[in-house]
Amino acid sequence: MQRFNIEESIKMNEAPSKKSVLVIAILSSFLSPYMGAAINIALPQMGDELNMDAISLSWVATAYLLASVIFMVPFGRLADIYGRKKIFTGGIITFTVTSLLLAVSNSATMLIILRFVQGIGGAMIFSIGTAILISVYPVGERGKVLGINVATVYLGLSLGPFLGGLLTQYFGWRSIFLVNIPLGLIVIALIFWKLKGEWVEAKGEKIDIAGSVIYCLMLVTAVYGFTLLPEMLGIWLIIVGFIGFVVFIIWETKVKSPVLEINIFRKNRVFVFSCLAALISYGATFAVGFLLSLYLQYIKGFSPQTAGFILVSQPVVQAVFSPLAGRISDRIQPRIVASAGMACTVVGLLLFIFLGEKTSLTLIIITLALLGFGFALFVSPNTNAVMSSVEKKFYGVASATLSTMRYIGMIISMAIVVLLFSLCMGKVQITPEYYGAFLRSVRMAFIISAILCFFGIFASLASGKVSKSTQ
Repeated sequence: MQRFNIEESIKMNEAPSKKSVLVIAILSSFLSPYMGAAINIALPQMGDELNMDAISLSWVATAYLLASVIFMVPFGRLADIYGRKKIFTGGIITFTVTSLLLAVSNSATMLIILRFVQGIGGAMIFSIGTAILISVYPVGERGKVLGINVATVYLGLSLGPFLGGLLTQYFGWRSIFLVNIPLGLIVIALIFWKLKGEWVEAKGEKIDIAGSVIYCLMLVTAVYGFTLLPEMLGIWLIIVGFIGFVVFIIWETKVKSPVLEINIFRKNRVFVFSCLAALISYGATFAVGFLLSLYLQYIKGFSPQTAGFILVSQPVVQAVFSPLAGRISDRIQPRIVASAGMACTVVGLLLFIFLGEKTSLTLIIITLALLGFGFALFVSPNTNAVMSSVEKKFYGVASATLSTMRYIGMIISMAIVVLLFSLCMGKVQITPEYYGAFLRSVRMAFIISAILCFFGIFASLASGKVSKSTQ
Protein backbone atom coordinates (compact mmCIF):
# COMPACT_ATOMS: atom_id res chain seq x y z
CA MET A 1 0.00 0.00 0.00
CA GLN A 2 1.43 3.35 -1.01
CA ARG A 3 1.88 5.83 1.82
CA PHE A 4 2.88 9.45 1.71
CA ASN A 5 4.28 10.65 5.00
CA ILE A 6 6.52 13.33 6.40
CA GLU A 7 9.72 11.39 5.58
CA GLU A 8 8.79 11.17 1.88
CA SER A 9 7.80 14.83 1.94
CA ILE A 10 11.30 15.73 3.19
CA LYS A 11 12.85 13.84 0.29
CA MET A 12 10.72 15.83 -2.12
CA ASN A 13 11.84 19.09 -0.47
CA GLU A 14 8.25 19.91 0.35
CA ALA A 15 8.35 19.43 4.11
CA PRO A 16 7.68 22.55 6.16
CA SER A 17 10.18 23.56 8.81
CA LYS A 18 9.48 22.55 12.39
CA LYS A 19 9.14 26.21 13.38
CA SER A 20 6.53 26.90 10.68
CA VAL A 21 4.42 23.97 11.84
CA LEU A 22 4.76 25.05 15.48
CA VAL A 23 3.72 28.64 14.69
CA ILE A 24 0.62 27.51 12.77
CA ALA A 25 -0.28 24.99 15.47
CA ILE A 26 -0.01 27.46 18.35
CA LEU A 27 -1.95 30.20 16.52
CA SER A 28 -4.81 27.80 15.78
CA SER A 29 -4.64 26.45 19.33
CA PHE A 30 -5.40 29.95 20.58
CA LEU A 31 -8.80 30.23 18.90
CA SER A 32 -11.08 27.84 20.79
CA PRO A 33 -9.79 28.54 24.33
CA TYR A 34 -10.01 32.30 23.75
CA MET A 35 -13.56 31.87 22.46
CA GLY A 36 -14.71 29.72 25.37
CA ALA A 37 -13.17 31.96 28.04
CA ALA A 38 -14.46 35.18 26.44
CA ILE A 39 -17.98 33.78 26.06
CA ASN A 40 -18.10 32.89 29.77
CA ILE A 41 -17.59 36.56 30.59
CA ALA A 42 -20.22 37.68 28.08
CA LEU A 43 -22.94 35.26 29.21
CA PRO A 44 -24.81 37.63 31.56
CA GLN A 45 -25.03 40.29 28.81
CA MET A 46 -26.13 37.67 26.26
CA GLY A 47 -28.78 36.46 28.67
CA ASP A 48 -30.15 39.96 29.22
CA GLU A 49 -30.27 40.87 25.52
CA LEU A 50 -31.65 37.56 24.22
CA ASN A 51 -33.81 36.69 27.28
CA MET A 52 -31.93 33.46 28.06
CA ASP A 53 -32.32 31.56 31.34
CA ALA A 54 -29.44 29.83 33.16
CA ILE A 55 -29.95 26.49 31.39
CA SER A 56 -30.10 28.13 27.93
CA LEU A 57 -26.89 30.01 28.71
CA SER A 58 -25.19 26.71 29.50
CA TRP A 59 -26.13 25.51 25.99
CA VAL A 60 -24.01 28.26 24.44
CA ALA A 61 -20.99 26.30 25.67
CA THR A 62 -22.54 22.83 25.45
CA ALA A 63 -23.56 23.10 21.77
CA TYR A 64 -19.94 23.75 20.77
CA LEU A 65 -18.68 20.88 22.91
CA LEU A 66 -21.34 18.48 21.61
CA ALA A 67 -20.41 19.12 17.97
CA SER A 68 -16.71 18.78 18.77
CA VAL A 69 -17.23 15.43 20.50
CA ILE A 70 -19.38 14.03 17.70
CA PHE A 71 -16.98 14.87 14.87
CA MET A 72 -13.56 14.68 16.54
CA VAL A 73 -12.72 11.01 15.94
CA PRO A 74 -14.29 10.76 12.42
CA PHE A 75 -12.30 13.81 11.31
CA GLY A 76 -9.16 12.33 12.87
CA ARG A 77 -9.64 9.19 10.77
CA LEU A 78 -10.45 11.21 7.62
CA ALA A 79 -7.27 13.19 8.16
CA ASP A 80 -5.15 10.03 8.38
CA ILE A 81 -6.65 8.77 5.10
CA TYR A 82 -7.05 11.92 2.97
CA GLY A 83 -4.57 14.35 4.53
CA ARG A 84 -4.24 16.18 7.84
CA LYS A 85 -3.56 19.50 6.15
CA LYS A 86 -6.85 19.35 4.19
CA ILE A 87 -9.00 18.71 7.26
CA PHE A 88 -7.07 21.23 9.34
CA THR A 89 -7.53 23.97 6.72
CA GLY A 90 -11.26 23.23 6.42
CA GLY A 91 -11.59 23.58 10.18
CA ILE A 92 -9.92 26.99 10.29
CA ILE A 93 -12.16 28.27 7.47
CA THR A 94 -15.32 26.94 9.14
CA PHE A 95 -14.37 28.43 12.50
CA THR A 96 -13.64 31.84 10.97
CA VAL A 97 -16.84 32.06 8.90
CA THR A 98 -19.09 31.04 11.80
CA SER A 99 -17.41 33.67 13.99
CA LEU A 100 -18.70 36.32 11.59
CA LEU A 101 -22.21 34.82 11.60
CA LEU A 102 -22.25 34.57 15.40
CA ALA A 103 -21.50 38.28 15.61
CA VAL A 104 -24.81 39.05 13.85
CA SER A 105 -26.98 36.49 15.71
CA ASN A 106 -30.36 37.89 16.68
CA SER A 107 -31.88 35.06 18.74
CA ALA A 108 -30.88 32.46 21.31
CA THR A 109 -31.74 29.66 18.86
CA MET A 110 -29.53 31.11 16.12
CA LEU A 111 -26.70 31.63 18.59
CA ILE A 112 -26.80 28.03 19.83
CA ILE A 113 -27.08 26.54 16.32
CA LEU A 114 -24.11 28.55 15.06
CA ARG A 115 -22.07 27.52 18.10
CA PHE A 116 -22.77 23.91 17.09
CA VAL A 117 -21.48 24.61 13.57
CA GLN A 118 -18.45 26.36 15.02
CA GLY A 119 -17.85 23.23 17.10
CA ILE A 120 -17.61 21.22 13.87
CA GLY A 121 -14.82 23.57 12.75
CA GLY A 122 -13.19 23.21 16.15
CA ALA A 123 -13.28 19.40 15.81
CA MET A 124 -11.47 19.65 12.46
CA ILE A 125 -8.77 21.86 14.00
CA PHE A 126 -8.14 20.18 17.31
CA SER A 127 -8.38 16.58 16.11
CA ILE A 128 -5.44 17.31 13.77
CA GLY A 129 -3.25 20.04 15.30
CA THR A 130 -1.47 17.82 17.81
CA ALA A 131 -1.04 15.05 15.24
CA ILE A 132 0.71 17.45 12.83
CA LEU A 133 3.07 18.61 15.59
CA ILE A 134 3.88 15.03 16.59
CA SER A 135 4.47 14.11 12.93
CA VAL A 136 7.27 16.69 12.71
CA TYR A 137 8.95 16.48 16.12
CA PRO A 138 10.77 13.33 17.39
CA VAL A 139 10.07 11.71 20.77
CA GLY A 140 12.79 13.57 22.69
CA GLU A 141 11.41 17.00 21.69
CA ARG A 142 7.68 16.35 21.99
CA GLY A 143 7.27 17.29 25.63
CA LYS A 144 8.86 20.67 24.94
CA VAL A 145 6.73 21.56 21.89
CA LEU A 146 3.57 20.15 23.45
CA GLY A 147 4.30 22.30 26.49
CA ILE A 148 4.63 25.36 24.23
CA ASN A 149 1.41 24.43 22.45
CA VAL A 150 -0.45 23.93 25.74
CA ALA A 151 0.94 27.26 26.96
CA THR A 152 -0.65 28.88 23.90
CA VAL A 153 -3.96 27.26 24.79
CA TYR A 154 -3.66 28.79 28.23
CA LEU A 155 -2.66 32.12 26.73
CA GLY A 156 -6.01 32.00 24.92
CA LEU A 157 -7.67 31.15 28.20
CA SER A 158 -5.79 34.06 29.82
CA LEU A 159 -6.63 36.66 27.21
CA GLY A 160 -10.20 35.36 26.85
CA PRO A 161 -11.49 36.75 30.15
CA PHE A 162 -9.35 39.90 29.83
CA LEU A 163 -10.29 40.75 26.22
CA GLY A 164 -13.78 39.35 26.65
CA GLY A 165 -14.40 41.58 29.64
CA LEU A 166 -13.08 44.69 27.90
CA LEU A 167 -14.90 44.01 24.62
CA THR A 168 -18.18 43.07 26.31
CA GLN A 169 -18.17 46.11 28.58
CA TYR A 170 -17.28 48.69 25.92
CA PHE A 171 -18.40 47.18 22.59
CA GLY A 172 -20.97 44.54 23.48
CA TRP A 173 -20.84 40.74 23.46
CA ARG A 174 -20.90 40.49 19.65
CA SER A 175 -17.43 42.00 19.43
CA ILE A 176 -15.82 38.93 21.04
CA PHE A 177 -16.62 36.89 17.91
CA LEU A 178 -15.21 39.51 15.56
CA VAL A 179 -11.73 39.16 17.08
CA ASN A 180 -11.54 35.63 15.68
CA ILE A 181 -11.83 36.78 12.07
CA PRO A 182 -8.44 38.49 11.50
CA LEU A 183 -6.64 35.76 13.47
CA GLY A 184 -8.36 33.05 11.43
CA LEU A 185 -7.41 34.79 8.18
CA ILE A 186 -3.76 34.99 9.31
CA VAL A 187 -3.69 31.24 10.04
CA ILE A 188 -5.28 30.46 6.66
CA ALA A 189 -2.66 32.60 4.89
CA LEU A 190 0.18 30.89 6.76
CA ILE A 191 -1.16 27.44 5.89
CA PHE A 192 -1.12 28.17 2.14
CA TRP A 193 2.20 30.01 2.36
CA LYS A 194 4.23 27.86 4.74
CA LEU A 195 2.55 24.48 5.20
CA LYS A 196 3.84 22.62 2.14
CA GLY A 197 3.39 18.90 1.56
CA GLU A 198 0.84 16.66 3.29
CA TRP A 199 0.57 14.03 6.03
CA VAL A 200 -1.30 10.91 4.90
CA GLU A 201 -0.18 7.99 7.04
CA ALA A 202 -3.13 5.72 6.09
CA LYS A 203 -3.52 6.59 2.40
CA GLY A 204 -5.68 4.15 0.46
CA GLU A 205 -7.60 2.86 3.45
CA LYS A 206 -11.39 3.29 3.52
CA ILE A 207 -13.46 5.37 5.89
CA ASP A 208 -15.87 3.39 8.03
CA ILE A 209 -19.12 5.20 7.22
CA ALA A 210 -21.39 2.87 9.19
CA GLY A 211 -19.10 3.05 12.23
CA SER A 212 -18.99 6.84 11.99
CA VAL A 213 -22.81 7.04 11.94
CA ILE A 214 -23.14 4.70 14.93
CA TYR A 215 -20.47 6.72 16.77
CA CYS A 216 -22.21 10.04 16.12
CA LEU A 217 -25.69 8.82 17.05
CA MET A 218 -24.35 7.12 20.19
CA LEU A 219 -22.69 10.30 21.40
CA VAL A 220 -25.65 12.57 20.52
CA THR A 221 -28.14 10.47 22.46
CA ALA A 222 -25.89 9.97 25.48
CA VAL A 223 -24.68 13.58 25.73
CA TYR A 224 -28.13 15.07 25.12
CA GLY A 225 -29.49 12.67 27.72
CA PHE A 226 -27.04 14.02 30.30
CA THR A 227 -28.23 17.57 29.64
CA LEU A 228 -31.89 16.52 30.20
CA LEU A 229 -31.30 14.96 33.62
CA PRO A 230 -33.11 14.43 35.96
CA GLU A 231 -35.99 13.96 33.48
CA MET A 232 -36.88 10.35 32.63
CA LEU A 233 -36.26 11.04 28.93
CA GLY A 234 -32.66 11.90 29.80
CA ILE A 235 -32.19 8.57 31.59
CA TRP A 236 -33.58 6.62 28.62
CA LEU A 237 -31.36 8.49 26.17
CA ILE A 238 -28.28 7.69 28.27
CA ILE A 239 -29.26 4.00 28.25
CA VAL A 240 -29.73 4.08 24.47
CA GLY A 241 -26.36 5.82 24.14
CA PHE A 242 -24.69 3.11 26.23
CA ILE A 243 -26.24 0.39 24.06
CA GLY A 244 -24.98 2.28 21.01
CA PHE A 245 -21.50 2.32 22.53
CA VAL A 246 -21.53 -1.48 22.90
CA VAL A 247 -22.74 -1.87 19.29
CA PHE A 248 -20.02 0.53 18.12
CA ILE A 249 -17.23 -1.41 19.87
CA ILE A 250 -18.47 -4.73 18.45
CA TRP A 251 -18.68 -3.24 14.95
CA GLU A 252 -15.22 -1.65 15.12
CA THR A 253 -13.61 -4.98 16.08
CA LYS A 254 -15.01 -6.64 12.93
CA VAL A 255 -14.73 -3.97 10.22
CA LYS A 256 -11.56 -3.89 8.08
CA SER A 257 -10.85 -0.13 8.30
CA PRO A 258 -12.47 1.10 11.55
CA VAL A 259 -13.05 4.77 12.29
CA LEU A 260 -11.57 4.09 15.75
CA GLU A 261 -8.69 1.62 15.77
CA ILE A 262 -9.53 -0.57 18.77
CA ASN A 263 -6.04 -2.07 18.66
CA ILE A 264 -4.54 1.14 20.06
CA PHE A 265 -6.49 0.39 23.26
CA ARG A 266 -5.55 -3.28 23.48
CA LYS A 267 -2.50 -3.96 25.61
CA ASN A 268 -1.75 -0.20 25.67
CA ARG A 269 -2.10 0.64 29.33
CA VAL A 270 -0.51 4.09 28.90
CA PHE A 271 -2.99 5.14 26.21
CA VAL A 272 -6.10 3.83 27.98
CA PHE A 273 -5.44 5.23 31.45
CA SER A 274 -3.99 8.54 30.20
CA CYS A 275 -7.15 9.11 28.14
CA LEU A 276 -9.28 8.18 31.14
CA ALA A 277 -7.32 10.60 33.33
CA ALA A 278 -7.89 13.38 30.75
CA LEU A 279 -11.64 12.67 30.71
CA ILE A 280 -11.83 12.82 34.51
CA SER A 281 -9.69 15.96 34.74
CA TYR A 282 -11.82 17.95 32.29
CA GLY A 283 -15.02 16.51 33.72
CA ALA A 284 -14.01 17.84 37.11
CA THR A 285 -12.70 21.26 36.09
CA PHE A 286 -14.18 22.63 32.87
CA ALA A 287 -17.21 24.29 34.45
CA VAL A 288 -15.04 26.27 36.89
CA GLY A 289 -14.74 29.25 34.54
CA PHE A 290 -18.45 29.15 33.68
CA LEU A 291 -19.52 29.07 37.34
CA LEU A 292 -17.07 31.69 38.56
CA SER A 293 -17.95 34.10 35.76
CA LEU A 294 -21.60 34.01 36.84
CA TYR A 295 -20.62 34.13 40.53
CA LEU A 296 -18.35 37.16 40.16
CA GLN A 297 -20.86 39.16 38.12
CA TYR A 298 -24.10 38.17 39.84
CA ILE A 299 -23.09 37.53 43.48
CA LYS A 300 -20.09 39.86 43.76
CA GLY A 301 -21.53 42.48 41.40
CA PHE A 302 -18.31 42.94 39.39
CA SER A 303 -18.32 44.34 35.86
CA PRO A 304 -17.37 42.03 32.94
CA GLN A 305 -13.97 43.75 32.79
CA THR A 306 -13.21 43.20 36.49
CA ALA A 307 -14.47 39.60 36.41
CA GLY A 308 -12.21 38.99 33.42
CA PHE A 309 -9.16 40.35 35.27
CA ILE A 310 -9.86 38.03 38.22
CA LEU A 311 -10.34 34.91 36.08
CA VAL A 312 -7.06 35.59 34.24
CA SER A 313 -5.10 34.43 37.32
CA GLN A 314 -5.76 30.77 36.56
CA PRO A 315 -4.70 30.50 32.87
CA VAL A 316 -1.73 32.84 33.36
CA VAL A 317 -0.23 30.37 35.83
CA GLN A 318 -1.02 27.56 33.38
CA ALA A 319 0.74 29.37 30.55
CA VAL A 320 3.84 30.04 32.67
CA PHE A 321 4.33 26.49 33.96
CA SER A 322 3.12 24.36 31.01
CA PRO A 323 6.39 24.50 29.00
CA LEU A 324 8.33 23.55 32.15
CA ALA A 325 5.97 20.64 32.83
CA GLY A 326 6.39 19.47 29.24
CA ARG A 327 10.19 19.53 29.48
CA ILE A 328 10.11 17.67 32.80
CA SER A 329 7.95 14.95 31.19
CA ASP A 330 10.72 14.41 28.60
CA ARG A 331 13.08 13.47 31.44
CA ILE A 332 10.91 11.59 33.94
CA GLN A 333 7.77 9.52 33.51
CA PRO A 334 4.83 11.76 32.43
CA ARG A 335 2.38 9.97 34.74
CA ILE A 336 4.31 11.18 37.81
CA VAL A 337 4.12 14.84 36.74
CA ALA A 338 0.49 14.54 35.61
CA SER A 339 -0.61 12.86 38.85
CA ALA A 340 1.03 15.59 40.94
CA GLY A 341 -0.90 18.15 38.90
CA MET A 342 -4.16 16.31 39.50
CA ALA A 343 -3.49 16.33 43.25
CA CYS A 344 -2.99 20.13 43.21
CA THR A 345 -6.27 20.47 41.35
CA VAL A 346 -8.13 18.49 44.01
CA VAL A 347 -6.92 20.90 46.70
CA GLY A 348 -8.08 23.91 44.65
CA LEU A 349 -11.54 22.42 44.06
CA LEU A 350 -11.91 21.63 47.77
CA LEU A 351 -11.22 25.29 48.64
CA PHE A 352 -14.02 26.42 46.31
CA ILE A 353 -16.53 24.29 48.20
CA PHE A 354 -16.72 27.11 50.78
CA LEU A 355 -17.54 29.81 48.20
CA GLY A 356 -20.11 32.30 49.49
CA GLU A 357 -21.22 35.93 49.32
CA LYS A 358 -18.44 37.07 51.68
CA THR A 359 -15.57 34.95 50.30
CA SER A 360 -12.49 37.18 49.98
CA LEU A 361 -11.19 38.09 46.54
CA THR A 362 -7.66 37.18 47.63
CA LEU A 363 -8.70 33.61 48.43
CA ILE A 364 -10.46 33.29 45.08
CA ILE A 365 -7.38 34.47 43.15
CA ILE A 366 -5.00 32.21 45.13
CA THR A 367 -7.28 29.22 44.54
CA LEU A 368 -7.51 29.97 40.81
CA ALA A 369 -3.71 30.17 40.65
CA LEU A 370 -3.43 26.80 42.41
CA LEU A 371 -5.84 25.27 39.89
CA GLY A 372 -3.78 26.78 37.07
CA PHE A 373 -0.61 25.22 38.46
CA GLY A 374 -2.33 21.84 38.73
CA PHE A 375 -3.62 22.02 35.14
CA ALA A 376 -0.15 22.97 33.89
CA LEU A 377 1.45 19.95 35.54
CA PHE A 378 -1.23 17.62 34.17
CA VAL A 379 -2.05 18.53 30.57
CA SER A 380 1.19 18.55 28.55
CA PRO A 381 2.73 15.49 30.32
CA ASN A 382 -0.55 13.61 29.86
CA THR A 383 -0.61 14.53 26.13
CA ASN A 384 3.03 13.49 25.82
CA ALA A 385 2.20 10.09 27.33
CA VAL A 386 -0.75 9.48 24.99
CA MET A 387 0.99 10.47 21.75
CA SER A 388 4.23 8.65 22.59
CA SER A 389 2.35 5.38 23.21
CA VAL A 390 1.10 4.80 19.61
CA GLU A 391 2.56 4.24 16.15
CA LYS A 392 2.85 7.07 13.63
CA LYS A 393 -0.03 5.88 11.47
CA PHE A 394 -2.36 6.26 14.49
CA TYR A 395 -1.31 9.83 15.38
CA GLY A 396 -4.47 11.36 13.89
CA VAL A 397 -6.84 8.93 15.62
CA ALA A 398 -4.86 9.09 18.89
CA SER A 399 -4.89 12.90 18.90
CA ALA A 400 -8.61 12.90 18.06
CA THR A 401 -9.36 10.28 20.74
CA LEU A 402 -7.55 12.29 23.41
CA SER A 403 -9.36 15.46 22.34
CA THR A 404 -12.65 13.55 22.39
CA MET A 405 -11.99 12.40 25.95
CA ARG A 406 -11.35 16.00 26.93
CA TYR A 407 -14.50 17.26 25.25
CA ILE A 408 -16.63 14.47 26.71
CA GLY A 409 -15.22 15.50 30.08
CA MET A 410 -16.18 19.11 29.38
CA ILE A 411 -19.72 18.07 28.49
CA ILE A 412 -19.99 15.95 31.64
CA SER A 413 -18.83 18.98 33.62
CA MET A 414 -21.48 21.19 32.04
CA ALA A 415 -24.11 18.45 32.36
CA ILE A 416 -23.44 18.32 36.10
CA VAL A 417 -23.99 22.09 36.28
CA VAL A 418 -27.20 21.91 34.23
CA LEU A 419 -28.50 19.11 36.45
CA LEU A 420 -27.74 21.06 39.63
CA PHE A 421 -29.32 24.24 38.21
CA SER A 422 -32.44 22.23 37.32
CA LEU A 423 -32.66 20.67 40.79
CA CYS A 424 -31.84 23.79 42.83
CA MET A 425 -33.21 26.66 40.71
CA GLY A 426 -35.37 25.43 37.86
CA LYS A 427 -35.53 27.07 34.44
CA VAL A 428 -35.28 30.70 35.57
CA GLN A 429 -33.05 33.69 34.98
CA ILE A 430 -30.47 34.36 37.70
CA THR A 431 -32.03 37.17 39.73
CA PRO A 432 -31.44 38.23 43.38
CA GLU A 433 -34.27 36.04 44.67
CA TYR A 434 -32.47 32.97 43.31
CA TYR A 435 -28.94 33.87 44.45
CA GLY A 436 -29.12 31.50 47.43
CA ALA A 437 -30.16 28.58 45.20
CA PHE A 438 -27.44 29.53 42.72
CA LEU A 439 -24.74 29.41 45.42
CA ARG A 440 -25.98 26.01 46.60
CA SER A 441 -25.67 24.75 43.02
CA VAL A 442 -22.12 26.11 42.77
CA ARG A 443 -20.95 24.56 46.03
CA MET A 444 -22.46 21.17 45.14
CA ALA A 445 -20.74 21.33 41.73
CA PHE A 446 -17.35 21.82 43.38
CA ILE A 447 -17.95 18.95 45.81
CA ILE A 448 -18.71 16.57 42.91
CA SER A 449 -15.74 17.92 40.93
CA ALA A 450 -13.31 17.39 43.82
CA ILE A 451 -14.45 13.78 44.25
CA LEU A 452 -14.07 13.10 40.51
CA CYS A 453 -10.60 14.64 40.41
CA PHE A 454 -9.49 12.61 43.41
CA PHE A 455 -10.21 9.38 41.53
CA GLY A 456 -8.45 10.88 38.51
CA ILE A 457 -5.16 10.82 40.44
CA PHE A 458 -5.29 7.02 40.54
CA ALA A 459 -6.22 6.77 36.85
CA SER A 460 -3.16 8.85 36.00
CA LEU A 461 -0.86 6.81 38.25
CA ALA A 462 -2.17 3.56 36.75
CA SER A 463 -1.14 4.52 33.22
CA GLY A 464 2.30 2.92 33.52
CA LYS A 465 5.64 3.78 31.95
CA VAL A 466 6.13 5.45 28.57
CA SER A 467 8.79 3.99 26.29
CA LYS A 468 11.41 6.58 25.34
CA SER A 469 12.33 4.80 22.12
CA THR A 470 11.67 6.58 18.83
CA GLN A 471 8.29 5.85 17.34
